[in-house]
Amino acid sequence: MKTNFAVVPRFLRQHPAMAVNIALSFLTMKKASLYDRRYRESTSKELGLIYFRITPLCNLRCVMCGQRGEKGVLKGKYAYEESKNIVPVEKYYELVDELSPKKPVFYMWGGEPFMYPDFMDLCAYITSKKCILSVNTNGTFLAENADRIVRDKWHGLFVSLDGFEDTNDSIRGKGSYRRVIEGFEAINKAKRKYDSNLPYMGIVTTVNRLNYLHLDELALAVRDFDLAWHIINLGTYTNDDVVARHKTFMKEKLDTNITCLQAYNTGYNEGIDGEKFKEILRKVHAIDNGYPIITVPVIDPDKIGEYYSDLDVIVRDNCTVPWSQANIDYNGNVHFCADYPDYVLGNITKDKFFDIFNNERAQRFREVLKGSPNGIFPGCVRCYQNMLCGQRRKGY
Repeated sequence: MKTNFAVVPRFLRQHPAMAVNIALSFLTMKKASLYDRRYRESTSKELGLIYFRITPLCNLRCVMCGQRGEKGVLKGKYAYEESKNIVPVEKYYELVDELSPKKPVFYMWGGEPFMYPDFMDLCAYITSKKCILSVNTNGTFLAENADRIVRDKWHGLFVSLDGFEDTNDSIRGKGSYRRVIEGFEAINKAKRKYDSNLPYMGIVTTVNRLNYLHLDELALAVRDFDLAWHIINLGTYTNDDVVARHKTFMKEKLDTNITCLQAYNTGYNEGIDGEKFKEILRKVHAIDNGYPIITVPVIDPDKIGEYYSDLDVIVRDNCTVPWSQANIDYNGNVHFCADYPDYVLGNITKDKFFDIFNNERAQRFREVLKGSPNGIFPGCVRCYQNMLCGQRRKGY
């Protein structure tokens, strides 16, 4: 199973400047991990990656999603009411101006980011500042926006696809697979039109009990769409005991009421057979599609079953996210944890980002995190950001 650096050589050959910016982002996060977290106590001067959860709205209802799924926290009328609080694009322009000298990677997601009213204009503004732009999308709006995406030189598209047609549509909704494929075709047509390698496209597959036995079918089905990567996300899952411990901990240590973690208590991890899944992953990684297939987290195949069956087992510890990353929510709130936004540091509509990034609440969060057992909170044992940026535990 490959590391997250596997895609860099291709970028280096085709877009040296882009590869340098990506490498600098990785180095920033590595420095934060090795130096800032260890020696700077509660502050940081680094920013390698900035997430924008730009809208609470989505046109799909993926069953395991922590936002709009069966137990999601941004459903129905609530999501509609929350969408009235989105940050206006002018404020985002100011934020991009503030952040761009640091050259972080801008990672846009949602909801479905294309449902933000001024999304295309904002993305164009980010690329005009010579910053790396990556967009995480369900892919259903790609076809109609393909020409401008290529013309505005977006750098990366992370497209959610959870299986071949029937499997994917049972999870994400009827017709969603076909719309993604039409989007890939439209992007590739526009790339030929403009003689461009950008954007690089890859798919992200979230593993659950409905799709894990069919991932080899998906890997074969998408081999001809000029993709740059396939990320197999082992998934963010929790259970009642983890939720209860996390709620108690966050209330006692950070005086914060937790509501979001329960959304990942979906049960879609239950029933995943580790031995069968290990064999499927062996098949997937044996397929030569001309691009890396990356499992997140990178994990010993013999531990796959334990990953899903025992959610108390720690596979990544000592989270470094708050020393080099931050998340901007659709309402302007700033927080460190992408999927767990309950602890708010501040709001960009009221204060400058870098004032928020090292304010008293940010410092307190870092102090408590660093002083916690294993350098993580109880609810972090399957957090996607920690799977990417935590320290790999021995044996896993």
